[in-house]
Amino acid sequence: MKRLILAAALAASFSAPSVHAAERLAVTVEHDLAIARPSETISIPWSEVNAVLPGALIQKIAVKDAQGRVLPHQVTNVAPLAKDPKNAGIAYGELLFQHSFAPGEKRAAFTVEKTEALAPVFPVKAFARYVPERLDDFAWENDKIAHRTYGPALAAPAQPGVTKEVLVTSGLDLWFKRVEYPIVDRWYNKGHDHYHHDEGEGMDMYNVGKSRGAGGTGVWDGKQLYTGVNYASWKVLANGPVRAVFELHYANWDAGGRQVSEVKRFTVDAGHYLDRIDSTFSFTGFEPVTVAAGLNRTPSDKGQNPQIATRREGAVLLQWVGQASNDAFGTAVVVPGAEGFAQDALNELILAKASSGKPLRYYAGGAWSRAGEITSLEQWLRLAQDMAARDGNPVRVTLARKP
Repeated sequence: MKRLILAAALAASFSAPSVHAAERLAVTVEHDLAIARPSETISIPWSEVNAVLPGALIQKIAVKDAQGRVLPHQVTNVAPLAKDPKNAGIAYGELLFQHSFAPGEKRAAFTVEKTEALAPVFPVKAFARYVPERLDDFAWENDKIAHRTYGPALAAPAQPGVTKEVLVTSGLDLWFKRVEYPIVDRWYNKGHDHYHHDEGEGMDMYNVGKSRGAGGTGVWDGKQLYTGVNYASWKVLANGPVRAVFELHYANWDAGGRQVSEVKRFTVDAGHYLDRIDSTFSFTGFEPVTVAAGLNRTPSDKGQNPQIATRREGAVLLQWVGQASNDAFGTAVVVPGAEGFAQDALNELILAKASSGKPLRYYAGGAWSRAGEITSLEQWLRLAQDMAARDGNPVRVTLARKP
């Protein structure tokens, strides 16, 4: 979570009843890394915005950079259907916007202002939804990559005389994109098999099966991986344009004699190839479990004769997969608290300890060379390593009144 520093002058001005509220909030964002930080999401509690701009309406504010350019922004709700009858901002959680730090750029300034005109409707670049029309799939995407995972209807046995796909897995799927606009609804509307061919927007060519796919988890006992089944329930908490947040709940499963359940919270930010996942495992006892996040060892479609390069370095587990006709793609899992690596018959695994009720944060996703941005193993490894560095050095946000 980004660390928020509230300037002393701002705090003092809040306590002085004779000072009239300013119409602009000055925001300074700093970090200590020399690397580029593309699409850095900046988060400000709405309560802090409302303190400087009382009565501000979320549809009548502007976030501007140092050059005065209006930036896309998003305001999240504290809870679904939250109410705010006095317009005091109590229904809102965070103001979100993004900035891409160039290499060596360690400081950036912004303003948040009230406006008379309505804010524009910004393009949605992060989106998630339940897909009942496709056997309880849950799908999500941003402008770089799309994903899906599988619900109870897909796991259910087919009834006598009924032809139905059956797949029991808690693995995570990838849909590779070549366009920035949303494709999840478009592809589902095309029909189930249509998006297995690249027609210019991208394609579904990733193999999940019984594996962890690209970032699924399980409990590792040193020899065997114990995994849950398809998600049991879902909840969407935020939905674009900058960030989508949702949760998937996985019901109890047996992990070598210990009952374990899991709630995954996904944070999907525009401009990122790797989603943030906070997995909270629940089980009895005080002894932590070893969690394994994984990548499928055979991730390509049949007939692609894949050439798979695997890297296991510190917090990073990744693959770069060359293919016969579908070009190359990368998958990765980044676990900042990683303690080692393992394999089983299906998966490459990266390991970390988790205590009951305490979230374990990691990042997972993929990229396709045909999209034109990540075209080599070296670029993909650097992106994953940079994500680990960014996690360990969050940006610092300072607020002040601006006359």
